[in-house]
Amino acid sequence: MPTDPGLATLSDQLILVTVLLYVFAMIAYALDLGFGRVRAEVPAEGRVPVTVGADGGPGASGTDAGVPGTDAGDAKAPEAPEPPAWAVRAGTAAVALTWLGWAANLGAVIGRGVAVARWPWGNMYEFVVAICLAAVTAFLVMQTRQPVRFLGAFVTLAAALGLGFAVRYLHVQAGPVVPALNSYWIAIHVTAAILASGLFIVAGVSGVLYLARKDGPSRLPSRAELEAVAHKAVVFAFPVWTFAVIAGALWADKAWGRYWGWDPKEVWSFITWIAYAAYLHARATAGWRGRAATIVQLVAFACLMFNLVGVNIFLSGLHSYAQVP
Repeated sequence: MPTDPGLATLSDQLILVTVLLYVFAMIAYALDLGFGRVRAEVPAEGRVPVTVGADGGPGASGTDAGVPGTDAGDAKAPEAPEPPAWAVRAGTAAVALTWLGWAANLGAVIGRGVAVARWPWGNMYEFVVAICLAAVTAFLVMQTRQPVRFLGAFVTLAAALGLGFAVRYLHVQAGPVVPALNSYWIAIHVTAAILASGLFIVAGVSGVLYLARKDGPSRLPSRAELEAVAHKAVVFAFPVWTFAVIAGALWADKAWGRYWGWDPKEVWSFITWIAYAAYLHARATAGWRGRAATIVQLVAFACLMFNLVGVNIFLSGLHSYAQVP
């Protein structure tokens, strides 16, 4: 079927609009994060014990005998000052801009697919555009269930950079793909890989913030909260990635007559699977928490990024049909 040049051009233009919207959203998130409420934390050892009499009699003074004049109210964490109204509005605008960028990103993906009458992830450009959409989708879905707006500045920045890289270095004209990709398996295998990658990106961003967070009051959540967000994202993404690897093997058997052939993409997909499995295993059985677990998760994330982009650019194999310019 011939390519629709009008729709293909519209798709490319929507990508540029998406980049601008994500950049504006990132700036608004940064203003919200930088000038919004500070999370004040009082260390447990800094709290003053309060002695209260059992019967509320004369001995129940409400103060500690060793620290006169200290009452229960003094043990509470100091309340952070109210953020300025414009910072609150910036946070609201950031969410709205993210949804607009997401809609433009989705429109670009659908437009590309309709223009070429196939699934719109048949080359590296389309694949990266779809992964950026998946990452922002994962963030927006998580935001409807828990307070993770602090991730917005970093997820939208990653999406804008990914789309900019795709436009600058990976863009190819819309057109047909090689016969090996004209299969229903692309809708199964590649879609699963894209969805899992989006969740892994959110986990990776949380892991980087965990390592960057300093002790004491901060505009970021506690390290425990950051680690919990990363862990939840990996828990959801890992079975999807597992399915993608299995589906890839089944597609390889159909296309090339074998399930496994040590192709670079196959090898690095499996390495990525092992790395994330090691993270989940260490956290579940060895009791790894905190910095050690986060480092393992980020090593797995580095394997994922190399598998998604580096393999197609630097290594040759059966997946070299990705049309990198």
